[in-house]
Amino acid sequence: MKAFIDFYPRQASYQLAKRVFLNGLLCLALIGSALLSTTSFAHQQKAAITRIELNPRTNMLEVMHRFELHDAEHAVSEIFGKSADIISKEATQQEFANYVVARFGIYLPNDDALPMKLVGYEIDGKHFWVYQETAKPESMAGLQIVHNALRDIWFAQTNTVNIKLDQRISTLTFTDNTEVLNIDFTH
Repeated sequence: MKAFIDFYPRQASYQLAKRVFLNGLLCLALIGSALLSTTSFAHQQKAAITRIELNPRTNMLEVMHRFELHDAEHAVSEIFGKSADIISKEATQQEFANYVVARFGIYLPNDDALPMKLVGYEIDGKHFWVYQETAKPESMAGLQIVHNALRDIWFAQTNTVNIKLDQRISTLTFTDNTEVLNIDFTH
């Protein structure tokens, strides 16, 4: 009986050590897979941010579209072909800016389009920026916004528009099948 008592505690501590080791391996595997999925997610965001602000000095609505450069790289390859290179080819940058301009619009509540002017575009770090402007309409009771850039090639694309007027910020989010969103400034 004494031999059994001496053996049992060693067997129990071996089982405990084995269980702790296996649980540690499982935790490391889960952490590793989470890091890998986060890393791959960080590459292609499929999300863009647009800011619309009133410049009181010029009385112009300024529009700034920010796209993740990695998303823009994939997009131009899909839209304009494999030879498109948004990083090193000025022509591709211009084409992408024109593509964005063609898929963004600001409308008055009566459906009149505000004439948007392309001001410029640039690569800034990990982002591609497209700049537009239009004169502030006489009446700012509300606006209708259309923002379909990249949404015609990726259903998962989300375009967020932040509108800042008179220290008030409103946000519109384009997802799924959303084509037009309205903002009311009378409240």
